[in-house]
Amino acid sequence: MKRLCTVGLVLLLAGCGITRKAEVSSVDVTSGIVRLDYGQPIFQTSHDDAYITNATATRECQAIGYSAATAYGQPVETCSVISGSLCLNSTLTVQYQCHGYAPRPAVTTSAYY
Repeated sequence: MKRLCTVGLVLLLAGCGITRKAEVSSVDVTSGIVRLDYGQPIFQTSHDDAYITNATATRECQAIGYSAATAYGQPVETCSVISGSLCLNSTLTVQYQCHGYAPRPAVTTSAYY
């Protein structure tokens, strides 16, 4: 009976989908690439909120002079915590390509005397 409960609990946890907030991990100004990471613990299915992740990437792109960001490729999964041969936590990396030109506002230094 105990074994059946354990198997049931593992199957229940394996079906859970958790939304994670992706954090900026790197910005390559030269190529206009923004990478965002989020974690995925063992027995869980994590995903990012595409709208929030896109807004975060766009904000980073605008900070380096581009106007927007577009996701490309599939998330890259890397094991970040290993115990023996078992991966206990993975890091998923989502990549965005910056595009468009965002003109910087002109700074005026006129003084009224």
